[in-house]
Amino acid sequence: MLHLWNKRFTYTSLHRATDKSGARHYSLNGEKVPSVTTILEKTKSQKEKDSLNAWKERVGYSEATRISKESTLRGDKMHKYLEDALHGKQSLDFEILNDNEKKMSEVIINQALEKKLDEIWGCETPLYYPKSHAGTTDLCGVYDNEESIIDFKSSTKTKKREWITDYFLQTCAYALAHNLQHETNIKQGVILVCTPKLEFQEFIIKDNEFLWYQKKFIERVSRYQDQLRVGNE
Repeated sequence: MLHLWNKRFTYTSLHRATDKSGARHYSLNGEKVPSVTTILEKTKSQKEKDSLNAWKERVGYSEATRISKESTLRGDKMHKYLEDALHGKQSLDFEILNDNEKKMSEVIINQALEKKLDEIWGCETPLYYPKSHAGTTDLCGVYDNEESIIDFKSSTKTKKREWITDYFLQTCAYALAHNLQHETNIKQGVILVCTPKLEFQEFIIKDNEFLWYQKKFIERVSRYQDQLRVGNE
């Protein structure tokens, strides 16, 4: 996919730090803002929190921790393989050459990127929105003829669209930052999912639906900032 690269933008590196509460922040030119994932985590609805706690009680807290760690490791390995593939590299890590995460990555490449990715602007791209949020998006560029933010997700099972609101909000957050920093007009978010059983899913939000999710993310930022103000009083 090296022929798809168009380095039309200069992406500025961000300094990342995590505080004692586990909140992640990024800083640029001395200004610190929370990460997109921290904002979404800290502003989950009570229903989402109750559902997560119920799952932990059902499977047991030690088992829940094991599953979470396993999922994180699987996601990290899959992302690393995809990043290397986008840069035209072949991994020399023999531990992952034949593992399932490699197969999951190849499903995403074969089912989506090889078919619909038209142009790559950046991979693991740092994006920053002053006084609001920052983060690193998996991929940005042109997908299916539309300027897009693209995120890769590993999942233990297939997803329903109504389960992945935060995934959509994530892409909108990164689009807000990219559009501001680089004067683009991204209005499409793409979520590419693969399970260990190599089941592939593509979810896309665009145009008015994308703008609706953008508005919802801005509301989450305001909620997070309100929480901080209350905590500091």
